[in-house]
Parts: sequence; structure tokens; C-alpha cells
Amino acid sequence: MAALLCYCNPPIAETGDIANPQAAAAGSTILFNKGWEFVKTADTVVSPQLFSKTSQDTNDWQQVSLPHTAQLEPLVITGEQWQGNAFYRKFFTLPPSQQGKHIAILLEAAMHEADVYLNGAPISSHVGGYLPFEIILTDRLKWGEENVLLIRLNNEDNPHIPPGKPMKDLDFNYFSGLYRNAWLVVKDKLHIPDAVSANRTAGGGVLVHYTDVSKEAANVHVQTEVLNNYDVPKSAQLRLTLLDTAGRQVAQYLAAEQSVNQRDYGTFKQILAVQNPQLWSPKSPYLYTLAVEVLNGGQPVDREELKIGIRSIRFTADAFILNGEELKIRGTNRHQEYPYIGYALSDGARYRDAWKIKEAGFNFVRLSHYPQAPAFLRACDELGLLVMDAIPGWQFFGGEAFQANALQDIRDMVRRDRNHPSVILWEASLNESGMDRAFMEKAHAIVHEELPFPEVYTSGWLDEAFDVFIPARQHAKPPHYWNRYNKNKPLLIAEYGDWEYYAQNAGFNQKAFNDLKEEERTSRQLRGHGEKRLAQQALNYQEALNSNLQGKAVGDANWLMFDYNRGYAPDIEASGIMDIFRLPKFAYYFYKSQAGPEPDMRGFGGPIIFIANYWTTESPTEVVVYSNTEEVALYLNDQLVARQKPDRNAFSTHLPHPPFTFSVSAFVPGSLKAVGYLQGQKVVETVATTPAKPHAISLRYDRSGKDLEAGTNDVVFVYASVVDRAGTVVPEATNVIRFAVEAGDGKLIGLNPMPAEAGIATILLKAGKKEGDIRINATAPGLALASFSIPVSTEGKPKL
Repeated sequence: MAALLCYCNPPIAETGDIANPQAAAAGSTILFNKGWEFVKTADTVVSPQLFSKTSQDTNDWQQVSLPHTAQLEPLVITGEQWQGNAFYRKFFTLPPSQQGKHIAILLEAAMHEADVYLNGAPISSHVGGYLPFEIILTDRLKWGEENVLLIRLNNEDNPHIPPGKPMKDLDFNYFSGLYRNAWLVVKDKLHIPDAVSANRTAGGGVLVHYTDVSKEAANVHVQTEVLNNYDVPKSAQLRLTLLDTAGRQVAQYLAAEQSVNQRDYGTFKQILAVQNPQLWSPKSPYLYTLAVEVLNGGQPVDREELKIGIRSIRFTADAFILNGEELKIRGTNRHQEYPYIGYALSDGARYRDAWKIKEAGFNFVRLSHYPQAPAFLRACDELGLLVMDAIPGWQFFGGEAFQANALQDIRDMVRRDRNHPSVILWEASLNESGMDRAFMEKAHAIVHEELPFPEVYTSGWLDEAFDVFIPARQHAKPPHYWNRYNKNKPLLIAEYGDWEYYAQNAGFNQKAFNDLKEEERTSRQLRGHGEKRLAQQALNYQEALNSNLQGKAVGDANWLMFDYNRGYAPDIEASGIMDIFRLPKFAYYFYKSQAGPEPDMRGFGGPIIFIANYWTTESPTEVVVYSNTEEVALYLNDQLVARQKPDRNAFSTHLPHPPFTFSVSAFVPGSLKAVGYLQGQKVVETVATTPAKPHAISLRYDRSGKDLEAGTNDVVFVYASVVDRAGTVVPEATNVIRFAVEAGDGKLIGLNPMPAEAGIATILLKAGKKEGDIRINATAPGLALASFSIPVSTEGKPKL
């Protein structure tokens, strides 16, 4: 399907604290993130003073921009996450020339009860913290004068709002604030409406699907609904233009003119025939641009652009078929949390998360357990990640109001995300919740009502009404788990590798498992827990994946990609293959080695080799190397230990690329070097060196495919590694490191000074409004000062 490029016309960035009136006059969607004010208060009364710049409480308001969290949380939320009331307001002026237009504010998300006021009067409300809503301002504004928009938010426990479960009992945190983008929408009253706001079954906005897809040809079906908000009928015509990545026209269609009644919708349906299409897939995520124009009297009055990925999908009882070829789904789960700022990630940070998932060798991500940001889905489209979209829910099934809101979440999620080529599954199921049959049948039916096409699939954790069965591995019993599932239905294991080792003491093939302490057996391992426990986590995932591959599952998703906080426990859930700072554990490299060795069109998935060993006096002399090559040679201080093929044992029988395990006779300080070979030729090598004493600090930052961007609340992780004289990270180092901004427009967020964990201390850097380098330094007693610069640009405008 196609990915919505923008909510209406091409977006225009803000130029100051209020939207640019000239830009608004042109009729566009304008980023509306700057110039907000914010206050937290226990007082929920909406008084006249809240709408005044001159009231006595003006000094209480903080100047903020979006995305924004109402509370900076500690790294580890050991107590209760902040919950309460917060107000956001924005003063803005629109020129009289816009009078008579459709004017709205579109909020991508607000956590999670919102009451909206304009110029002192209530105008709308919304419940739910993960999906967008549009605030219609048409005919309510003061033209050429200052208006004030006020939003009262509350994120306290509410059993009527999914996920519904009290925070103290929840397996994640849902944080606070206006934590995604806001947009000012200025359109002609004859326009393409927002699909969520239109609230029309299988309608509103633009809806794209595909038929007869092959390498030779494909049909692109485009349905567009046009809303006439005038008081008289209007004629409308639609023009479609399909462009390739070079901007060349691939196809065009001019629809016949039709009359649209006043205050009503007109529906246009066209088919674009594309010859020799470039098909979208994880290895080749080719995106076309589809321009949809509304004409009145031959003149364009509205325009949308979509990024579309032409592809076909099909699930059978034992396979997933993409573009006519079977593809094994190899995936992970993601929570959208960052340390300190909660959900208030920039679009750039969301892109970097998708980049890391792709770089780890996965082709699929489950959005656990709620709809995630449009920016993240766009990144999945661009990078080539298949997606399971999910409604908010976890181990809670509420009453009538809760169920009504959950069913509306399904409609809103599908309407928002229906055009993304990455989305292949709709998890219209409340995860691990005791839903009744009637609810499940309604949830399943809603998806198919909204998308009445053959290549649409629902999924659910109960083997009931849904098209694809998505249990967690631990929902079945060892030793076979789901490998003997024999129903004529697709099976995708949506979680594995964590709970069965944490609570069930799996590890039935691991001969040393019974000798391990309970905390050593689990997959919940922080980077600071040491190489023995990190190796055990990786082995757990390896064993579970190898087991999954022995059954009929069309794919799986490990639990999970990144460590995260959760309401019901006072510690970080550490089963991520990367930690909460997005630093890799050994398991990350195991998964990375399961992809490739042929790179895709974006360069992901080439030859890889990694030594899962620090090579210290405490390190095991049984050395595990992860690689996707055919042979690996291991050297100790340039002396060959062995050159061998991959392991063949009880938990590597079905892996695409089993690890290589070498037995070194004894520890000798120095360097281990691993060399990987394909068809007898050396293609990759790596070195693990015995660390000496801490000597200095080495600085780097997490770019992950995207530069740090000014003016968007963009954040990146800055890493300070404690290294010896040779530059080797000292994994046992816990030095306390202080970070500082020497120069440039940037702000540090997080614990500072910060102790190193496994030799690395991390802090968040937030870019300010100005481009140019930000210079960071890091100091620690007894270590040489480190300093480096991070480039900041304004080129990375949101790619809607």
C-alpha cells in the first residue's frame, strides 16, 4: 500500500514562534511545533487567566516547543511515573486573507485525555494517547488578531482509555505531553479531508491498493474522497501523477469532472497502470511519489503527495509471500521510549531507531503495544522494514466504554496507516488480554470493513477470529512450544526469548543451564552484568530462534530490541538486544549475523564478524564468533588457533548462519583476531584486544543514518568510552564522567556526571534552533579530557 507523505499539501517549516502567514496564504500544511507555552498544575479549572498573556501567573508558563514531555523522568523509574494535569497554549495570528478557508490543527498525539479551547471557549475533546485528531478552527478564529489555543491534558489512570490498566500494573509506561508533531492545516473548503477526522468507513482522504502486481506490470488503485464544505454545490476534478525516484512521470490520470453537493463528500476512483514497476520489499524499498490534485474550474485548489510502495502480499498456512516469492519474517518488538524524555522523540530519533532495527538484520518490527509515530512508519517504508501495527492494550479488557474506544482505535489506526507499504499485519487485538468472542469478531471485521481488499490481514494473540495467529512462544509448553501447531492458519511467533527463560527456566538444550544461578539464566541482562551473562542472553535467543525455525511459523519477533521502563517494576526491563541508550549487547551481533551476507540496495546486511569476548583474565577461553561467512579463522597474537566451519549442535541446526565456537587452550594477554571467508576469499575481519588500565575518554555519537537537526527538538545519544592507551574500551570501567557543551546551540539531558556502564557513559544531546557544530567535552578524574564536534544541519526537514 502507499504511505501518506503529508496530511495535506507539502509541509512548510515554521519560520518563527508563530506560523508564517505568507506560507499559510499559499494553502499548505505548516509545522506548528514552535512557540508553545506549558504549565503543570493540580488546578484543573479553566479560568480566563489561562487565555491572557498579562495575567499574574504568566511567569509560571514555560516556553516550549514540540515534541514535548510534561515531565523529564529519571533513567530508571523506581517510583511512580508522573501523572497529572498539564496545560499547553499557543498564541498565533492568521491573516484576513485566510478567512473562508478550512483551518485546523492536527495533533499527531496527546497523552491521553485532551480538552481543547479557543479564545476562552471549549471547542473539542479527545480520548486516547497514541493516535491523531484534528481540531477544526474554521469560522471560530479572529482574523488579523491574536488567537489563543489552550489544551488541557490529563494522563492519569483511566479504565475507559486503552490500554486501560493502571500504570502501577502495566508492562510499559505511557508518559505524558504533546509528544509528537502539531500541524496547522490551511485548505480550500473543497479539499481532501484527513482520513481520521472524516471518520468514514473505507473513506476519507486517499486510499491506495494494488492488483495484478508482477515485475512486468501493476495496477495502482486510487480512491480519493473530496469534501465540499461550501454552502453550495461545487464541481471537482481529480488529477493523479505518479513519479519515480528521479522525478520522472510514470503515469497520469485526469478524472472526469463531477459535482459535489454542499457539506458532502464526492468519491473518485481511478486506476493507474504501471509498466515494469519497481516493487517494494525489505531488500529493495522502492518508493514512488503519487501526487493527487483537486481541481475546480481547471485550477488546483488542493494537493496531497504520497510515497507509495507497489507490492503484493499473501499469507498461507505456512508461508508469507511477498511479490510472489516466499519471505521468512525475521523481526523484533519495539517500545517507543527514550530515557528521560519518555515518548517525546524527534522524528530524527524515531528514524534512527528504525535504522538500528534494520542494521541488526531484521526485516520486521512489531509496534508493541500501541500505534507508533508516523515518522517511524515512514522510516520503515524508506528503509525496508515490514510492520505489524497494533492498538493500545496489555492484559486488560475493560467495560463498554473501554471496548468502544478500543474499536475506534482500530478504525483510526487503519485510517492513519493504511497506505504504508511497510504495514502487512493489523494487530486488532488487545495483547494478552481476555477479550470475549464478540469483541474479537468486531475487531477483525472493522479492519476488513476499512480495507475491503484481498491482501489485508488481521492478527491476534488468541487463536480465534483473526487471520494470523500471533502467540508468544511462552504461551505454549516446552520442549516443542508452537512447533506442533497444525491448524490451517498462518502462525507468527510475536514474542520469544524472554519470558520462557525468565519465568519458565527454559534452556532445555543447554547442558550448563541447570548450573547457572537464576539471574544468570535469564535473558534480562544489562550491559553492565558482564560478558558471561551477556553471552547467556545471546545463547537464549539463539536457542529460541533455532527452535522456532523447526516449526511451521511464517516468522517471529524476539522480545525485544531496546531495554525499557515499565510501570509495575522498579527496574529496567533488560531483555533488549540493545540497552536503553541503544548500545548493543552480544545478542545484537548474533542477530546481525543471521542476515546477509549480500547487502541490500541500502547497504544493510553485508558480511559481518564479531568476537563475543572481552579477552580478559575473567573471559571464557571458549570463544564464540558471530559471522555470516562460510568459514572463520581465529588467531591469538597472530598465531592461528583454528580455521573452521560454523557450529552444528542442538541449538544451531536450523539457523541461517550458526556461530563459530573456538577452544583456546589458555588465556594469554593480547589480541584475538577473527577473519571471515566466503568462497575461500577473505571478506571481513575484527579484533578483540585485552584491555589495559583506563587512560582516556573517547567520544562518539549515534548518527544512525541521519544528521542531528536544528529546530526540531532532535536528540542524539553521546557516548563516552573509557579506553586504554591503545584505544581499547575497558569493559570493567565504571569511571564517573562529566559532559559539557563547549560551544554551539545544544543542551544536555540526563544524569550528569554519569558513571560508565561496561566502559561507556551516555547522555542525551538536544539540538537548539541554530545549525552549526556543537562541541562536547567529557572529563573524569585521572583520565585525559576528550572533546569532539557534532555537525548540526537544517536540511533534514520532516520527510512526510
